Amino acid sequence: MSNIPKVAIVILNWNGLKHLSQFLPSVMASEWPNLEVVVGDNASTDDSVLFLKSRYPDIKIIQNDNNYGFTGGYNRVLNQVEADYFILLNSDIEVTPNWIAPVISLMESDEQVAAAAPKIKAYHQPTHFEHAGAAGGFIDSYGYPFCRGRIFYEIEEDKGQYDQSGEVFWATGAALFIKKKCWDLTGGFDERFFAHMEEIDLCWRLKNLDYKIMYCAESVVYHVGGGTLDKENPFKTYLNFRNNLLLLKKNLSFGRALFTICLRFLLDLLAIFRFLNEGKRKDAWAISRAHQSFVRMLFKSEKSVAKSPKAHHTTLKRMYKHSIVWEFFIKKKRHFSDLGGEDFYK
Repeated sequence: MSNIPKVAIVILNWNGLKHLSQFLPSVMASEWPNLEVVVGDNASTDDSVLFLKSRYPDIKIIQNDNNYGFTGGYNRVLNQVEADYFILLNSDIEVTPNWIAPVISLMESDEQVAAAAPKIKAYHQPTHFEHAGAAGGFIDSYGYPFCRGRIFYEIEEDKGQYDQSGEVFWATGAALFIKKKCWDLTGGFDERFFAHMEEIDLCWRLKNLDYKIMYCAESVVYHVGGGTLDKENPFKTYLNFRNNLLLLKKNLSFGRALFTICLRFLLDLLAIFRFLNEGKRKDAWAISRAHQSFVRMLFKSEKSVAKSPKAHHTTLKRMYKHSIVWEFFIKKKRHFSDLGGEDFYK
């Protein structure tokens, strides 16, 4: 790379003083000759901004006037950042010194690569993958996301089994590398998502424009996870179920979306009964609210929707052809390596 691309690491913060103080040192030690570190703040009330100004005067701070969530926050911040590559990085991630170069090298090697992610390992259990991204994201034919190295609650130990870089379906928003021109082309995140699955939507929209999403095995970061919303939080349940339906409606062909969403409503009903059986009434109600919100969305004007160019087609490339729920819970296939390579759309 003779002309070294400018890379901007952009951390979106909301009351994350604890994580900033713990993990910013590793970020500031990142090795890349043309690098800018930016913190976008979603109207924090915990002295995060004062801390940054006093401890890290070289960091560019962009302050939003409200908490616009992950989607709206990043959209507003990235509109004010100039770089060839953005790295959207969660505040609760510890990076390794040479984590940037392998990913940029991979993305520079192919004009059709729009976005990528490194290997995501667990900060508190560094021998294992981390839930949010592991070794690259995938999705099944019914809209259930999973990862190479993590299917549902089953998280694999990293034994080098996924040390081959390659194309995936989606790259995690916890450490998302994206070419600025591709970010601009898609209009960024769809703000209706607020948080959760917005990166899958973004990646799918890019795939529908014939771009590729990659996983880079040579780059490793360590993620705490659950920094903003705990995994047991009913609001997170609500967002996951609602956003999953929105994801399918937006990115599948009309006929396939209609069939899949109707089926998902039935499957979600089973999830409601499961939560009720476990005494988790708030989570059960969260799924019901998610369905209601999704139906209301169908009749609302789309003011906060990212405006992408018209998709060339609705691609299924790298989608799992079958039901990951069936494979995992009924057939007991607990590891990504248990799934046949021929069972993914080429």
